[in-house]
Amino acid sequence: MAELPIPDLPPAHCSGRFTISTLLPPLPCMEEGDRGPYAPTEGSGCDSAQPTHLSSSTLCTRTFGYNTVDVVPAYEHYANSKGVGDLRKGRPSLADLHSILKVTGLGCIHSISWPWRHGECDPSHTEHPPALPPPKHFSLVAFFPISIFFPSACALSNSLPSLVGWFSPRSSRAGMLWPSPAVNALMASSPLSPQIRCMLNIWGVILYLRLPWITAQAGIALTWLIILMSVTVTTITGLSISAISTNGKVKSGGTYFLISRSLGPELGGSIGLIFAFANAVAVAMHTVGFAETVRDLLQEHNSLIVDPTNDIRIIGVITVTVLLGISLAGMEWEAKILFFLVILVSFINYLVGTVIPATTEKQAKGFFSYRADIFAQNFVPNWRGPEGSFFGLFSIFFPSATGILAGANISGDLKDPAVAIPKGTLMAIFWTTVSYLVLSATIGACVVRDASGSLNDSVAVGSPGCEGLACSFGWNFTSCAQQQSCRYGLSNYYQVLMSMVSGFGPLITAGIFGATLSSALACLVSAPKVFQCLCKDQLYPLIGFFGKGYGRNSEPIRGYMLTYIIAIGFILIAELNAIAPIISNFFLCSYALINFSCFHASITNSPGWRPSFRYYSKWAALFGATVSVVIMFLLTWWAALIAFGIVIFLLGYVLYKKPDVNWGSSMQASSYNMALNYSVGLSEVDEHIKNYRPQCLVLTGPPNFRPALVDFVGTFTKNLSLMLCGNVLIGPRKQKMPESRLMADGHTKWLMKRKIKAFYTDVVAEDLRSGVQMLIQAAGLGKMRPNILVLGYKRNWRTASPQSLEDYVGILHDAFDFKYGVCLMRMKEGLNVSRVLQAHGKWFWVARDAQRHGAVGCASQHHVPRRRSQSCQDITPVLGSKGMGTQQASTIFQSEQGKKTIDIYWLFDDGGLTLLIPYLLGRKKRWGKCKIRVFVGGQINRMDEERKAIVSLLSKFRLGFHEVHILPDINQKPRPEHIKRFDELIAPFRLNDGFKDEATVNEMRQGCPWKISDEEVDKNRSLRQVRLNEILLDYSRDAALIAITPPIGRKGRCPSSLYMAWLETLSQDLRPPVILTRGNQENVLTFYCQ
Repeated sequence: MAELPIPDLPPAHCSGRFTISTLLPPLPCMEEGDRGPYAPTEGSGCDSAQPTHLSSSTLCTRTFGYNTVDVVPAYEHYANSKGVGDLRKGRPSLADLHSILKVTGLGCIHSISWPWRHGECDPSHTEHPPALPPPKHFSLVAFFPISIFFPSACALSNSLPSLVGWFSPRSSRAGMLWPSPAVNALMASSPLSPQIRCMLNIWGVILYLRLPWITAQAGIALTWLIILMSVTVTTITGLSISAISTNGKVKSGGTYFLISRSLGPELGGSIGLIFAFANAVAVAMHTVGFAETVRDLLQEHNSLIVDPTNDIRIIGVITVTVLLGISLAGMEWEAKILFFLVILVSFINYLVGTVIPATTEKQAKGFFSYRADIFAQNFVPNWRGPEGSFFGLFSIFFPSATGILAGANISGDLKDPAVAIPKGTLMAIFWTTVSYLVLSATIGACVVRDASGSLNDSVAVGSPGCEGLACSFGWNFTSCAQQQSCRYGLSNYYQVLMSMVSGFGPLITAGIFGATLSSALACLVSAPKVFQCLCKDQLYPLIGFFGKGYGRNSEPIRGYMLTYIIAIGFILIAELNAIAPIISNFFLCSYALINFSCFHASITNSPGWRPSFRYYSKWAALFGATVSVVIMFLLTWWAALIAFGIVIFLLGYVLYKKPDVNWGSSMQASSYNMALNYSVGLSEVDEHIKNYRPQCLVLTGPPNFRPALVDFVGTFTKNLSLMLCGNVLIGPRKQKMPESRLMADGHTKWLMKRKIKAFYTDVVAEDLRSGVQMLIQAAGLGKMRPNILVLGYKRNWRTASPQSLEDYVGILHDAFDFKYGVCLMRMKEGLNVSRVLQAHGKWFWVARDAQRHGAVGCASQHHVPRRRSQSCQDITPVLGSKGMGTQQASTIFQSEQGKKTIDIYWLFDDGGLTLLIPYLLGRKKRWGKCKIRVFVGGQINRMDEERKAIVSLLSKFRLGFHEVHILPDINQKPRPEHIKRFDELIAPFRLNDGFKDEATVNEMRQGCPWKISDEEVDKNRSLRQVRLNEILLDYSRDAALIAITPPIGRKGRCPSSLYMAWLETLSQDLRPPVILTRGNQENVLTFYCQ
């Protein structure tokens, strides 16, 4: 760190963990209001909300006894951080700490003040908190009973005196007093918050209206097994959700947010839709339960509206409409606690009723208080009706265990979610499990399965003709039991059975209302919230309409209406036993994904997986996921298939669309692990010719500048081998490094938009050749390293500077030195389209942000254009990421080629690379109809023999090339006008030494090695290139692609200008793309099987 001498300092402004003071006292050379060399500029400074920079301020804090730019760790530096390398608020940049410190002006140094963080050193921050406002209205109704049932709430009740004055009167609804936000904050900081939410969601319609019936059907033993199986799944899921929700701050979206940010958008998006839909259906289930209770009350008083079924529909629609209004108006904590207390009191009322001696009326309905005989008879199952099976009853009961995610949904609002969520969720599971077990055991020990309800059925104990357990208690229910016409008893009167057993029936009704309405309200609120979060992520089309928020809290009004419509659709079914299994499958699917998320995040060993909750097991999570899937199929196999079909369909859609989101999911970590393991494993295996793949380093510069070159290589390497687009940024490293960071992501996005499976990398170098040497040596990883250098043909070699010509040919020599194959591509219209892009106005000029990226000088690279109207000091021409995504120029390699030909001129045996690349190209759909022709040189008197030999060799290679042509006239003398054209081509580069000795030639060529001596012209070899061009024009004028094996210029013997003249002559005037391919003389094809 850069240090400055420490002068005597004035007293610190404040006391605290760190001392913050002025670094130097005001100096005489500075007037009040003057700026020192390190003083902040206008509008800048050491603000925690802005990055610090040398250009604006340097010396900000004193933390460790010496002057430094470094700052102490703070929350703001890490909040909302996403990608690696993102700039953080308030933290000095690396350039601030690492760059050379410049002192300007008169050498006077004046410090600036660092803004106060967290109130530690704020002079206005006093030691004592502000006095509480005077007490106004206060009530203990919401808190006192909780400490009786939950010992953990004692701390809350002990703190109640300090709450006096925190309550403020608001516009009262239903005569209730509403607390100030301080109470909500207090509740959010306590484990009671997620515990009460979870218990309100778990205690629902099943507890009151179906658990007695399940006990009658399955018996106490199997009912306990059903409960414990459900609890096993929910407990494991609760542990998993505790781990996931404490691995970072959770925002709105609840379960969807947890799964999507853990597993990624592919599975997260699908489970988000399913979970939102399940909650919408759950609204219908709880509302139908409420409507059934109201319908039964109407029946007792002979006041049905229409008929029993339609009454449920009418009451249900009215109820869900009222609930929608309540949800939009908002339900504060007091309402939740009131619901909770009503349920609690009703449950206690039921337990009290079981110990009260049964009256004659209750005995006629089958209630006899606790009897061992009744417990024994109800301990075993007695299946009745179409739902009379173990898994049928399980599917009906399981929705009662699906409220465990309510605590995780508010984890972002909790002060200590690592404690509150696990403790609250697990305590909610424990207490609700106890309540379910107690209810099934007590109801099964007090009530017989069948009873007539008639007082006339009382008989003397031991009367003849009386069958059943009730006979021993003086009641004869034999007749109705045999005729299955009993209206009462555990198997028949289950809807209002708890009211009959309880000490005061209306309290049970109030409990049913509280349980059903609170659960329905919770689901009605959570479904739109989850769906809104999904809509905002924009993973699927046509749903963004429902994600719009209204008001201060961004309430999803449209999502509420959609949930309302779905709920009404299922309310019209009016059958609770038909709705419950649907919910069971969807919730089990959600739980399976949650458990798998926890397992997958743990198994990937990602350093980012650091949950505060430690009491979980990845293998338990995997077991929970497996059990959830198995139970789904055991419950309703067709519904399970539908659920998984929906997940797979949505998964496939997201995989196809590839949304532009990056959540740091465990899928990314898993992909990294797999890639790393496979790459390391690949390094342990020796290479074999059969597994040879053309791995290409493509010198594209910015990839969007040479789209044809990118498309050509991308066509034959896609899903086959490595493609790496290389770019050399020429200039000083200090200038070019910021440009490299700016442009890399945009180039990668351009490749992805074009569906090119390739990597992009760049290097900063002083010249092109040294940069390419860096790429050749350093590109790749292990065995996944390039073995072919692909570059465009240098069209302007005659007018370019001699040094650039030397560098270009030198790059080819360097590639051969490093055992690379070489592939040059020439197109008649050229490859570089940068000027076309600029002419069409697709450049995005981004003003240089000096505060963020430091000084970025003008690029000296040839491919970065400039605007004359802007100075080099004002702007840096950068292609914005949006611009890169839109610049998709069409090339010949993106269109269907039809029934043309791919002509291969295999003139020299280079190991087979000249054959392999066209073969791979011909396997692609766009080139599949093209016929491949192979041309080789030969003697006119041995044409048949040589053709048969080549055909035999190609057949052993299994390339499928059947059309072979021998070129016997390859050594004929070319036409005079073509010879003259070649002479004119090399004339500017001739040394005209008159065939002098080598020493004299070297002396004449001093400083200009590209000059061609008379001896090096080598008429025979040069004339052969002229003749080959004539053959190409005769045979391949209309081909789709021409692949040629070019000659190799020997280093030190073939000047760069002469070699380029050969390539120019060989490929000139050809309309099709020309691929000059030369292998490294090692076999890439084999006809052996081992």
